[in-house]
Parts: sequence; structure tokens; C-alpha cells
Amino acid sequence: MKKNIILFLLFISVLILSGCEIGSTDSFAKPHNQNNQKKKAEPFEVASIQFNPILNEREKNITELLKITEEALTKGAKLVVAPEMSTTGYDYANREAIRPFVDTIPGKTTDAFVKLAKKYDAYIVFGMAEVENETGMYYNSAALVGPEGYIGKYRKTQMWETEMHWAAWGDLGVPVFDTKIGKIAINICMDSAYYETARLAGIKGADILAFPTNSSAQTISALPARAQQNGMYIISANRSNTENGFHMVGGSAIWSPEGKKLAEASVVMNESQDVDEPTITYATIDPQLFDNKNKEGLKNRRPELYKEIVHYVAPWDYTKNTTSHEVVAAALQYEPIIGDKEKNKEKIIKLVKEAKKQNNDLNLVVLPELSLTGPVDGKRKKEIEALAEDTQGETARFIADIAKEYRVSIVYGFIEKENKSLYNSAQLVSSSGETIGKYQKTHLNKFDKKWAEAGSTLPVFESKELGRIGVLLGEDAQYPEASGVLAVKRADIIAIPSAWHGEFGGAMEINKELSVNEYPEGSMVTWDAVAIGAQAYTVIANYIGTDRDYQGRSSLYTLDPLYGLDQPVVASEDEEEALVVKFNTLQSDAWFNQEQLILSRRTPNFVPLVEE
Repeated sequence: MKKNIILFLLFISVLILSGCEIGSTDSFAKPHNQNNQKKKAEPFEVASIQFNPILNEREKNITELLKITEEALTKGAKLVVAPEMSTTGYDYANREAIRPFVDTIPGKTTDAFVKLAKKYDAYIVFGMAEVENETGMYYNSAALVGPEGYIGKYRKTQMWETEMHWAAWGDLGVPVFDTKIGKIAINICMDSAYYETARLAGIKGADILAFPTNSSAQTISALPARAQQNGMYIISANRSNTENGFHMVGGSAIWSPEGKKLAEASVVMNESQDVDEPTITYATIDPQLFDNKNKEGLKNRRPELYKEIVHYVAPWDYTKNTTSHEVVAAALQYEPIIGDKEKNKEKIIKLVKEAKKQNNDLNLVVLPELSLTGPVDGKRKKEIEALAEDTQGETARFIADIAKEYRVSIVYGFIEKENKSLYNSAQLVSSSGETIGKYQKTHLNKFDKKWAEAGSTLPVFESKELGRIGVLLGEDAQYPEASGVLAVKRADIIAIPSAWHGEFGGAMEINKELSVNEYPEGSMVTWDAVAIGAQAYTVIANYIGTDRDYQGRSSLYTLDPLYGLDQPVVASEDEEEALVVKFNTLQSDAWFNQEQLILSRRTPNFVPLVEE
């Protein structure tokens, strides 16, 4: 008897190790399948449908959308995304106007798409106007259906003015739906102007963000940054025609987790180019890339620092600056001589003189990270300690002298020694040589962590000459919450001393036609996202040189090149130079500015971003 029991247990063990099912239970089979799902998952096709519904023609729109969706499914697409409000059209004046065209989710409309999803073993996301029967409230929503049937919905978090006249604010957060092809989340149009909505999907592990939109440029231009920041694929579906005077520019696209453009539909920048017929854009998604360095970077977020992003300091905020300042800034770009403060001083003096010659009204200078020592990645801790200083040390005295001589405020970086700890720090010095404030880098890279402690605050400094200035260092720019905090604290300018060599971010790949003032060659997505996301002029100073292939491109990023307010400026990749730029800090008359950003943020939804 004992021998039989032993043989039976051995048999069971073999079955478990081989992943076989016992009877009809899933207790052994499911974990095995889940563990190997990612290894076995094959690339699959996705489709974005650039579809143009007819206003007030819901039944006709649904029929046509089903037809074009089926076309994409017959060609092998396993996920199809259609635009915002794709069953009704977009422009409704009030609740009465849209009342005949709303539907529940789930309901009649989703039932029709479920049939297609089951037939082709695929998933479909489409935008529609939702009514909640229990409350009678309407929402600008999107539904997800699949082979399983109706899966879930998303209600738009950040609405644009038009739908505010009939729709309630989304109240579901940003759910992430676990499907056979990956974890799918949804954002809608104006959501992407606020980094928080995509970030809510990112922290829940979304692999794919479906993005129904009716965009005139702003929201689709933000998508490569949202893809990079969260390490997820994004499938956007836009319209390509004009409705009641509102022109939507097409450009439906699929973006990789690195912010690379995989495919894009045609861009139509004015009504004369309208394309009423639907366009299907295909691309391949590789599940092997669901795990990637950008998604891995989410583990380095520091929610304890981001509490201010859930503050709603509006409509009254007596701390904000109300006086615009004319700024002439120079970003100094040079090749660092590692550890040689004297030689780096010579480079800085030379470039400050050059900047002053370019414009005698120069009033702000931004230097690269660890300005006098250069990055110290290859040095031992004792060597780094020998280069460290307190806040009134050799570097501080040198910078103060330069500031006074040339009548400029300066942001510079240094190795700070505070008590027994070392920090990668930056200070802001006024034109009179006085230190206005200090910032200690809060998001350390792998080299910083070998010698530096992380800072614990994201301050904004008050300058009588320039307004309110926030400082980030290097990798801090990867974390939109950091610049988001500076926006809530009403920074007019963000200075970023950097030592960037391509380890994050990447080239701007939005369609050049989307921006009235074209982005210069060499524009970098991450830095642009800081400026637009915080609505603060952002000055970056970076190194050049072959030591670690520093990539230069010191720059000014601005509030709104898309609609022609201003234009970014980017330095070379490999020349020592002083990049001199001009701007006025406040743009109170612009259609979108920091004031509008702060007033429109739906902060109760952002609480998960600050939970530790």
C-alpha cells in the first residue's frame, strides 16, 4: 500500500512539472500557462481606424464603423482602435442636443461590436457618448470589447470645453484590463495634455494604451512622450475632417514603448485637405517588448515627493508670479575635463563672454550638471569626496564672481558635501552673487547611486530678476511628476543642468506638419515634455564630448510651438557653444498656459500617483 502511494505521488509530481491538467481543474495548468505566456506570445497586428462619423447619424455611423472595423479584422488585426465619439460625431451644444444619441455601456452599441470581436477573436476600442441609467448622467467614454464579450469602459478624465456642456467628468479612474494580448488601458484626447492620465495606466502595468481622439494637433503630439514615460505601446485613432468649424488633423499613429513611430496615417492641416473616407493604419506589436527599460524605470518613481500634484490651488493662488519677465538666457555647452576644475572654469568664462557678446541683456546662464568637475562616473568614492564642497566652497565663490562681473543669474551643478553625505546638487545664484536656493538631485541614475544620497524636495525659487525658477538635474526630467510638482508650485522657468548621453528620451518624431513653428532638428522628446507638461519655459545645458558620448543639444523648450506661440531652439550635438535664447516668462493671453493647466487638472483622480 505504501509503495502504491509513493508511486502515485511521483506520478502527480511528474504531471505538475510537465504542466498537464488533472481532470477539468485549472489549478496546475493556469500558473504554467501564465508563466510561459510572455515567452510564447507572438507579435500581432493592430489597426488604427481614422474614421469620420456624421453628426447626429448614430445608426449610420455604427453601421459604417462596423464595416471598416471588420475590414481591419479580416486583414488580421487583433486590436482595432476607433476615434473619440465615433458613433455620434463630436460637437453637441448641450444635453438636449445629444440626448437622442447616447447609449449605455454595455448596451446595444457594444453588443454589435462584441459580435465582431467574437467572430475574429480580437479586441476593439471605440469612443461613444454614454448614458448611465441610474443617474441620467452623460459621459464622453470609450468601450473595450473582445472575444470574451464586453470587457470594460473608460470615462474621459480631462475634458475639453466642448463636451463640458453635456458630459460629466470621468469618475472611473484609469482602469487597466488584462486580456489575452496584453494589459490594455484607454485615454481619450485631451487626457494626453496632462501626463497624469497616461501615468495612471503606467503604474498599473499597462502594455498598450488605446487612444481615441478628435485632435487638432496638441494631444496627438504628446503621445511619443507618454509612450516613453510609461514604456507602453500607444495606438491613436483620430479624425481627418472638419465638423462645425472644428478641424481634426488626422495623423492617427502607433507608437512603440520607446516613443518610436511605427506607422502613421496622413496629416491634413486644413479644411481644404479634408479626407472624409476612413483610413486604416496597421502596425505590429511585439509582446516581448512589454517589458522594457522605460517601464522598468517606473520602479524609480518617488511618490513621497509628488504630494503636491494632488493639490488644487485654484482659482486663487497668491504665491504665483503675476509679472512677466523678459529673459535672455544662455545654455553653456562644452566638453568637460573630468576632475579638473581650473580648466572647466576657463571654458565657462570663455562661453559666458561669448554669450554676453551675443546679447548684452543676458540675465540667466545655465551650466551642465556637475559644472566644474564634470560627471565622476568612473571615479572611486574617495576621489569624489576630494572634489566635494559645501555650499560656500570654491565652486560657489567662482560662480558668484562670474555672476557679479557679468550681471547674470546662474544655475550650476556641483558635488555637495553636507555633514557626512554627498549630493549631486545645483544652486541658483543672483546677479549680485547671492545664493537664492539649492536643489539636491532626487532621481539618481545608476552612477549617482554609487556615491550620492538622493535629495528629498522639489523646490521653486523666487528671483526678483527672473520670476519663479525650478531646477531639475539630468534624469529628473524622465519623471513627469517632478516637473509637475514645479508647475503646481508655479515655476515660470525650469532649468535643467544635464549630462545626457542618450540614456533616456530620444529624438522628436512627431509629424513636422503638426507644428506651426517647426521643431528644430535634434529636438528631444523628454525635455520638450517638461516644458509643455509644466507650461514653463525650460532651459537645458548639456555636455558634448567622446568620454561618454555626450550628445549636446542644449536647448530652450517652449509652451506652444504647435499653434505658433513660440519656438524651441536647439544647439549642435558636438560643438562647444553658448546657446542664447529670449522669451517672456508669462503668456497670459495664450489659449493654453500654466494658469489654464492648473485650473483644469482633475486632481482627485491623481491620488494613486502619490500613494507610497
